[in-house]
Amino acid sequence: MNVQVSPDKIKPAQAKPGIVDCDIHPSFRNKDALKPFMSKRWWNHYETYGSFTRKVFSTYLPYPRMSPDTARADAWPPNGGAPGSDLDFLRKQLLDQHNITHGILHPLRIGGYDQRNLEFGAAMCSAINDWELADWVDPEPRLKGSIYIPQDYPEAAVKEIEKRAGDPRFVQITTAAFASEPLGHRRYWPIFEVAEAADITIGMHIGGMPGHAITGGGWPSFYFEHHFSNAPIMESVIISLVMEGVFERFPKLRMVFVECDFAWVPAACWRMDKLWARMRDEVPHVKRPPSEIVKTNMWFTTQPIDEPENPEHLRETMEWLGFDRILFATDYPHWDFDDPDYTFKFKMTPQERAAIFRENAMKVYKLDKAA
Repeated sequence: MNVQVSPDKIKPAQAKPGIVDCDIHPSFRNKDALKPFMSKRWWNHYETYGSFTRKVFSTYLPYPRMSPDTARADAWPPNGGAPGSDLDFLRKQLLDQHNITHGILHPLRIGGYDQRNLEFGAAMCSAINDWELADWVDPEPRLKGSIYIPQDYPEAAVKEIEKRAGDPRFVQITTAAFASEPLGHRRYWPIFEVAEAADITIGMHIGGMPGHAITGGGWPSFYFEHHFSNAPIMESVIISLVMEGVFERFPKLRMVFVECDFAWVPAACWRMDKLWARMRDEVPHVKRPPSEIVKTNMWFTTQPIDEPENPEHLRETMEWLGFDRILFATDYPHWDFDDPDYTFKFKMTPQERAAIFRENAMKVYKLDKAA
């Protein structure tokens, strides 16, 4: 949903305990914001050769042209920077207005994990992590960092996780759903191993530019198709993770799937369970029904929430998945931002609301232990 919020009608924060927002996108005011955090070698490389990602079409950007910087219309800060680039404005428009007590950052711009030059991508990811702390987390304790990793360079990703996971200012590892290979493949297992060992959650955000078509049938004609494909992409990722045996090998691994809807999850689980019952001899390493794995190791954020004509149908979906599996997210400052006052159109019990808006995230991310 896209709710227009007028900056001159800021409401006071409600009484605590407040809300945990599991998807906030900080942005750079300009590319020079990374300069203090990159070595001379890699900054010169960036200045000389630029960002060289794996996307096929040089002018292709996965968001609608009528929403510049994929932002809602009122998210442009008064200092002239990009949406999400001004901490004071973010405080006023998001944290204070909606009583966000914990906001989890997902950097997306200038993709380090999409670089063809893997060493440069690793340097960029490390710089983004330092930038998160210096410009966002340290000056605003309500914000929590995500360890940005070059997922297609697992050796470097493991080093970055080992470097950061003990820092309580970081509460998750962030990866993209769209990688060079299906993410259940064993090349990515070192990342899962170190995440489980560090007892830190992986937040898998929709996106990534591996150079493959966004749909199984090729490149789409319309943004509508691209945006719709976010859910099927994540569905294919979850199938890969389950069928490759990731959660059998790493049973304590926690994964949050961000910005991919969740209404499709029950049907996907039903189909996986059916096929697993018939063909489990092909995957003997998968010892539990897939739906059980999903309900044990996976969580899903609310935004962009599906809105059926009958709101009770959404409640039924959430009841099947479990109210303990769902985390609230706004997706600030993007055009499909979800206002917590309008996200759900059916009545929830105080316990259900508390679980979705706060308690689930506090447990999954261990926020009571975060700095």
